[in-house]
Amino acid sequence: MENKRLQLSDSQLKWETIFKKLLIVMSIILVLIILGVLTTLIIESMPSIKALGIGYLWGKVWDPVQNIYGAYPFLIGTLLTSFIALIISIPFSYAIAIYLGEYNPKGWLSDLLKNTVELIAAVPSIIYGFWGLFVLVPLVREFEGKIHVLPYGIGIFTASIILAVMIIPYGASLGITLIRMVPSPLKEGAYALGATRFEVIRNVIMPYTRSGLFAGILLSLGRALGETMAVTMLIGNTSAVPTSIFAPGNTMASVIANEFTEADHTEYLSALIELGLVLFLVTVVINLIGRRIITRFTNN
Repeated sequence: MENKRLQLSDSQLKWETIFKKLLIVMSIILVLIILGVLTTLIIESMPSIKALGIGYLWGKVWDPVQNIYGAYPFLIGTLLTSFIALIISIPFSYAIAIYLGEYNPKGWLSDLLKNTVELIAAVPSIIYGFWGLFVLVPLVREFEGKIHVLPYGIGIFTASIILAVMIIPYGASLGITLIRMVPSPLKEGAYALGATRFEVIRNVIMPYTRSGLFAGILLSLGRALGETMAVTMLIGNTSAVPTSIFAPGNTMASVIANEFTEADHTEYLSALIELGLVLFLVTVVINLIGRRIITRFTNN
């Protein structure tokens, strides 16, 4: 009997070792893929880097005919649309997470709302683009007319609203899971001391889940930075630096999607690839900053 147990234990240990090594190999492969992507972007954009240098980042003119390339308008457009969308989406994401995580965690209505939120993330972005063109653009144009700005309809603001709708599920889904994982004794202890539900949410649930909720915001921001099709259809696609949030603009992803197939010479192609490299680095930097903030939240 003891021999069988020893054999079983040795077999389990063997499979656990194999599984651990498999996980390590898969992790290494993932890191190598990311490094391979970065290396490819650097190599392919090297002609542009050598020709334009660091001035590429703050150049305000993008004119392929004259071989003048500046990424500043697209960098500003990317950051504006992403952060405005994030600001719009956060109240909705948190409201959904709190309602489905604390106020109504079970039942048919909760399941219906949770499935609806998940469905929003599954809808292709080009569908959002069509909806924005036919529904949102006329509404924004009417709103712009009322506040006495040029009624473009399309622009940074319109693209940001669509992006906000698209990224709401990422923060909301993670928030729902985290709020439901808050230990019951913590909440019951607060209720026993006479706290209201709002006070429990503010003083117990939110502090306990803040690092995870911020991670959801970071996930939403990463999604917004890389969005292409819906933004391309609604942002206006101009190479000029946007003068306001209602003006047309462009993002790095939109420029690459619009112009990559038209790049008919090496300098043009290399400049577009360098734009992809800048987008990659911006995403990495923002994620590193976010991780740093999450670490500080966790330690505090």
